[in-house]
Amino acid sequence: QVQVVESGGGLVQPGGSLNLSCAVSGSMLSFHHMYWFHQAPGHERELAARIRNDGDILYGNSVKGRFTISRDNTRDVTKRMLYLQMNSLKPEDSGVYYCRYVDSREDRWGQGIQVTVSS
Repeated sequence: QVQVVESGGGLVQPGGSLNLSCAVSGSMLSFHHMYWFHQAPGHERELAARIRNDGDILYGNSVKGRFTISRDNTRDVTKRMLYLQMNSLKPEDSGVYYCRYVDSREDRWGQGIQVTVSS
């Protein structure tokens, strides 16, 4: 079973930056995809960024040009790190950010981490 744990959230002023981390561990497959989702208060969860197994990256329209998804380059299939560098933050970026791991056997979500963008 795969475990997913996010960290790095908090309070930041508009225009500021945060870097979220996601620790994925357990019996991962070498072929997998990883995601960051954002859920603003009163809204549905939506894709912030995705990185496929082959390194292909996709961003949600609201974060393009401001957020950067990345992962470590380890070949270790028992532990992997995923990151989301968030720059030029806006109040509408506030909410809970979820990390997600998907392979052919599992679809695991983290518990989420709160990000608040406010002056």
